[in-house]
Amino acid sequence: MTEIISLKQKRHQKELKYERKMLKELNLTEIKAKIDHCFRSFEGKFKKTIIEDGCIDFAIEAFLLGAKYSRFGYYGESMQSANKRCQFEEKRLIDDFFDYLMNWGKIKEGELSIEELFIACEYFIHSWWEQGYTKGEKRYKLRLH
Repeated sequence: MTEIISLKQKRHQKELKYERKMLKELNLTEIKAKIDHCFRSFEGKFKKTIIEDGCIDFAIEAFLLGAKYSRFGYYGESMQSANKRCQFEEKRLIDDFFDYLMNWGKIKEGELSIEELFIACEYFIHSWWEQGYTKGEKRYKLRLH
């Protein structure tokens, strides 16, 4: 007998399959280079080795979020309007990433500019969102989804 799978389970399986395919497009050395680039000005304020694992996790999440919304670009929507669709999720990622850096980086408020760190977090998350979006859109155009 065949197993009955609900539509919700089927969608979840399809989403996981797409995420696995998209993760093949991601490069760990590229993520580490972006971490160095974005947080170079904060060197000495917190240890890079402590926060690196979390940065990688947040980069992957942002990349997959962009890839998820790339389907709208395939259907003719611009990157900016697709980004507006997921503004809430991206903002949540940025806030969580900022909180992560503040807590795990053991940053004291007087040591560095909080605004600069928040802007660096925004740039880091948004750049990975854009990269996921462009790579996902390319996969849709090549019909590899």
